Amino acid sequence: MVRTRPTYSIINVRGLILLYVLLSILTILFSHSFFGDILQDGRPPSVLNIIVFFTVPVVLLVFMAVSLMRLLRDTILRRRGNKFQNRLMGYFIITVALAAVPVTIITIQSVYELVRFWRSININSALQYAQNLAMENYSMHLERFEILVLETDFNTLMADPKDTLAEYLRTADHRSAGLRAVQDFRLNDDGTWESLGFRGESGRELNAPPSNQQGFVSRELPRDIDTVRYIRIPRRSFYRVLSYSLGEGFDKTIADLENERTRFEVIDSLDLNVKPLIVYYYGVFLLPTLLMTIIITISFSRKITSPIVELADATARVAEGDFSIQILSRPGDELGRLISSFNAMVQNLEKSQNALLKAEKISVWQTMAQQLAHEIKNPLTPIKLSAERVLRRWRNEPERVGEILESSMLAIIQEVEGLSTMLTEFRTLSRPTELSREHTPIRDQIEESIGLYRGSYPEIAFDTSHVGGAILVKMEKRYFSQILTNLIINGVDAMDGKGYMEIRTDLVKKRESRYCRLSIKDTGKGISAEEGAEIFTPYFTTKESGTGLGLPIVERIVSDHGGAIWFNSAVGLGTTFFIDLPIEEQTG
Repeated sequence: MVRTRPTYSIINVRGLILLYVLLSILTILFSHSFFGDILQDGRPPSVLNIIVFFTVPVVLLVFMAVSLMRLLRDTILRRRGNKFQNRLMGYFIITVALAAVPVTIITIQSVYELVRFWRSININSALQYAQNLAMENYSMHLERFEILVLETDFNTLMADPKDTLAEYLRTADHRSAGLRAVQDFRLNDDGTWESLGFRGESGRELNAPPSNQQGFVSRELPRDIDTVRYIRIPRRSFYRVLSYSLGEGFDKTIADLENERTRFEVIDSLDLNVKPLIVYYYGVFLLPTLLMTIIITISFSRKITSPIVELADATARVAEGDFSIQILSRPGDELGRLISSFNAMVQNLEKSQNALLKAEKISVWQTMAQQLAHEIKNPLTPIKLSAERVLRRWRNEPERVGEILESSMLAIIQEVEGLSTMLTEFRTLSRPTELSREHTPIRDQIEESIGLYRGSYPEIAFDTSHVGGAILVKMEKRYFSQILTNLIINGVDAMDGKGYMEIRTDLVKKRESRYCRLSIKDTGKGISAEEGAEIFTPYFTTKESGTGLGLPIVERIVSDHGGAIWFNSAVGLGTTFFIDLPIEEQTG
């Protein structure tokens, strides 16, 4: 029993789906980093992003190239089902293209429109205006603070230890509202600083003056967050540090404005790089998806078409008479049920064929037995008559028995030899042919067989000039000689001993095997259509002395050796018998 299983692509559909899920996870994980680098920092994608994103398309391209090469090979070799597979794959790809192209065009157009709309908004002017307002506010605070420092007497505040800055601010004018701390320092002879007094918020107290110069102190963060300081030196070695609040969140607001300006500058720069970014985006996100879709399409189409192709091949083999074919399929799908039904049908056909063959064999043997009995009965009559004649003469005229004894005995011997020949041929026809590994040189055997008839039939021209050289047929010499002898004798008898007989060989190829085509042509009387229908039937003969077993024996030998025999004939013109025999080798 021959069992076949369809072959699919290098990766099954489940493997491709798993790879697709992994690709989607990687895309989700690394897309955040990708957009973060581009939109927030204006930096190109990192090396890790590039490796990850471009490794996946390269791997998929390799798989797709292998799949396409196999598809191209099947197309060149015109394998069964290839056209259907290409058509099915074309439908899938067209469907994907119809779905992907509009989305891609709309996405690209939306990106361009979004960038164009973003550029139409004058964000830089708004940010610049906000920064100008912040700087004007800062300058106003500095001016107010300087006036406060120059026009206010802080000696009274610092002289009374019970007086607090909060009480002082309640009685002062509105210009003092931003004052947060006043602290006096003295520089000792050893160079150390000594705090002489502090009034204000505890978080603003210092260990030493932030500068040794009178005037505004350069701001340092985080020490001077939301604060500006001013130093007055009323006398030598005496420093007074005043801390003034710029307002809660002032520095944070300035920093936010700077960050937003930087971010908007990055976004503005995208207008120049939008085309490369779109190409990169579709190259690392859309291309792998399309490649994966194409690979899945090829695998899926092969998975669908392979069982159909196997089913078609199996059907062809069943049509040729091979009922041993069985197809293995994956259960659970419609094709699996179809293939199971096909296997069951083939098994039923095989059972029916076996029963039919058995019935045919019985019928054939019954017919042959009847024919054999008839053929045996015919010579028994003259044997019986000859014996009765001798017996009657012996009884009535014993002195004259010698006159008929010799002729009667010769007739009996002749009929017995005919019976012996017929039984020998019947035994040859009925027993199986013994096959062996022997190979026969076809040219040598043809010359040997023809040589027996050249001298006996001088009026027949035997032509073997078209017989090939060193061709070996897979057949024992005795069987090949028996084939040639039967066909040559039939041709000689058909020509009545004079005419033209040509024997030639040709090399042919059927399916994957090579054959030697032997043809034997005569110029005899030919075979009619009625005779041709019965030519290979046992005991059918047109000769008076024939047994009707010669050609059936030839057909049996040829068939048992894997060959074929047929003929072409025209009444009055001649007959050509063709025999295809498997060959061993060809060397010329």
